[in-house]
Amino acid sequence: MHAQSYNDKELFQAISEGDETAFRKLFHIYVPQFRAIAQHITKTAAVTEDIIQETFLRLWISRDKLPDIEQPRSWMLRIVFYQSFTYLRKQAVHHKALNTLAPIEPAFSMEENMAYASMIKQVGIAVAQLPPRAQQIYRLSREQGLKIPEIAQQLSLSSNTVKNSLVRSLQAIRKHLEASGHLIPALIWWLLRL
Repeated sequence: MHAQSYNDKELFQAISEGDETAFRKLFHIYVPQFRAIAQHITKTAAVTEDIIQETFLRLWISRDKLPDIEQPRSWMLRIVFYQSFTYLRKQAVHHKALNTLAPIEPAFSMEENMAYASMIKQVGIAVAQLPPRAQQIYRLSREQGLKIPEIAQQLSLSSNTVKNSLVRSLQAIRKHLEASGHLIPALIWWLLRL
């Protein structure tokens, strides 16, 4: 095990210098282990693959910090666990929101339909007030359904930049909705968008 840690440190050092071969080697060493762990936690193959990709994307993006990491495997495992449990938390919030909405009658009154249309209009206004790059990121995420790594790759940005932009945009939209009198629908909308 000690020899493996030493090799991991060497690989981390090489990756920090931009060595893609070292990155591929580390990828092939750890993907089977990480896939098994993420699959066990999430019980979802597609999510597991996203977690693996996100873990190695973070590794590559943070490569300048790699030489300072004493326990490479532990560092990567923390990312896998964090991503897995973040997924579970989001699923729990999503299911809670759906369960809250389930008792609501599917047929809405004309007044409710008008309130919903008004809220959608206000969302459009709030999105139009975002800076151009934030609008672009929001639309790629919410209207085209792209994931953060996909948006980051398409726009040549870091995943953290995309994620931070989405968080700020959603906060701005929520504040705009609250200011326009859509407090309860904004809360429901917010929960469903997590």
